Amino acid sequence: MNRIREIREDKGLTQTQVAKKIGITQRNYSYYETGKTMLTEDILIKLADLYNTSIDYLLYRTDKRENYPKSAIKNS
Repeated sequence: MNRIREIREDKGLTQTQVAKKIGITQRNYSYYETGKTMLTEDILIKLADLYNTSIDYLLYRTDKRENYPKSAIKNS
């Protein structure tokens, strides 16, 4: 199962609800979930913020669902 679908379902949200929260159509959101469209940086940031998780989690780079602590994020 796709991680963005998994986390959406765990939160009890519909595709329409998530799409509205991140400012896209349900159809476009569906394309992200099914892999018909590649996730963009902008959409990844919005989803990570919505779910309070990291982009790494959404991209399967980690299995830790929690967002990184603010102290771990350094200003460049």
